[in-house]
Amino acid sequence: MIRIDSVSKQNSHQLLFVEASAALLRGEKVGLVGPNGAGKSTLFRMMTGREIPDEGQVLVDRGITIGYFDQDVGEMSGHSAVAEVMNGAGPVSEIAAELHALEQAMADPERLDEIDALVEAYGEVQHRFEELDGYALEGRAREVLAGLSFSQEMMDGDVGRLSGGWKMRVALARILLMKPDVMLLDEPSNHLDIESLIWLEQFLRGYEGALMMTSHDRAFMNRIVNRILEIDGGQLTSYSGDYEFYETQRALSEKQQQARFERQQAMLAKELAFIERFKARASHAAQVQSRVKKLDKIDRVEPPRRRQTVRFDFPPAPRCGEDVVSLEGVDKAYGAKVIYRGFDFAVRRRERWCVMGVNGAGKSTLLKLVAGASTPDTGTVKTGASVKMGYFAQHAMDLLDGDATIFEWLDAKFPQAGQGSLRALAGAFGFSGDDVEKRCRVLSGGEKARLVMAAMLYDPPNFLVLDEPTNHLDLATKEMLIEALGDYEGAMLFVSHDRHFLSELSNRVLELTPDGIHAFGGGYKEYVARTGHEAPGVGG
Repeated sequence: MIRIDSVSKQNSHQLLFVEASAALLRGEKVGLVGPNGAGKSTLFRMMTGREIPDEGQVLVDRGITIGYFDQDVGEMSGHSAVAEVMNGAGPVSEIAAELHALEQAMADPERLDEIDALVEAYGEVQHRFEELDGYALEGRAREVLAGLSFSQEMMDGDVGRLSGGWKMRVALARILLMKPDVMLLDEPSNHLDIESLIWLEQFLRGYEGALMMTSHDRAFMNRIVNRILEIDGGQLTSYSGDYEFYETQRALSEKQQQARFERQQAMLAKELAFIERFKARASHAAQVQSRVKKLDKIDRVEPPRRRQTVRFDFPPAPRCGEDVVSLEGVDKAYGAKVIYRGFDFAVRRRERWCVMGVNGAGKSTLLKLVAGASTPDTGTVKTGASVKMGYFAQHAMDLLDGDATIFEWLDAKFPQAGQGSLRALAGAFGFSGDDVEKRCRVLSGGEKARLVMAAMLYDPPNFLVLDEPTNHLDLATKEMLIEALGDYEGAMLFVSHDRHFLSELSNRVLELTPDGIHAFGGGYKEYVARTGHEAPGVGG
């Protein structure tokens, strides 16, 4: 359906692709992976014709429809979320807009004299709308929006009043409703809660067209794709199987490549030693000459390319008492909406609680109450002796000073720290060399999240309260964070929509549901096994 044929592409000074080739075939579901900045979004833009390769070509079968979702959703306002989603569905959406305009005209008291003509026009347009199955279209649009966790009120409200994350869901819904022959989805799992993720997973599994997507959520990717296309060092390499299989294969081929490289290096060293030893002896001149020629002809084996990986190293946290935090008889409401009534809850040392619940169930509210960012209407929240808390809030990244450089921001936070230790801290979180001179306002979401975490963990807390800590992190950084938190000895209370993160780190689950609050001993894996579902409100 789409063929990438010997494509080369350079962006400013960076070579992204060098004679790279690949294909996307009918019905395939492909995960596109590679380090940040490797060219994943550029490849999507070339496939949609928004960018052209410097050399080579991208060939698209005639008559193919392509739906492309990226993080840049553009301006949306002036109509409802449902209308915005239907607008992406081709001619039927134009007729729907015509119908809407006629309905408004018929309801306008100043146009009563035109009512007969308006009614007649409305009948004709309505007939065309019915022929194109327009009424079913609205039902389907609402179904997709509901799957992405929209309430009826949000569907019918002005799309312009929604936050950026919800506008992204609208843009995604538009592509899903369109059901094109090919879907190119750049990070569709960003900004989605776990319920929407599970719904989207099922939708994409049932989608019959070809799909290529990037995602920082490995569980999501594993369940959908049947092939991985990796961008690395300007090349495209294909691996059949899911993300897990790709990781195993990649590690294996790196090991084999390293072994081949070491064998060749040992052989070269031996040959060079012989040449060096006998080059001055006339009796060995022919042998030396033949070995020099042999070395010139050898195809050199490259060592495997080393991925730049961030390494989180937590200094050990000071020990605290057994009781970390306790809530007793807590009531909390926002206006008429009651979140908690007579709520009792406690976190003890070395417990790692993950909090599950649908949107609006009170997950972030609980974390705010525990962190002291919000106070209960009645009841008490008590923190135990020697507890030192680190709180990562969803809005934590908005508190960075945009004008300060990374180094200046860290220096202002820790004026007592030496320059060397702050540079070492920045380096441990992926900001090495000149990166520390970047201004905070130009940082990506992932870089901002890493910087806030660096500050939080510099002076290690023994109780971590984390609200969606992995939201902006790529797969490699997320993996490093999971590894580091695995060794962390303090207590944790966290909310995450990343099932791999939940599985690896929790040893307790608190489930918030309309029927009440349930606590489960054992982590997320045990919770799924016991309840038969991956999140409250989602079938098994």
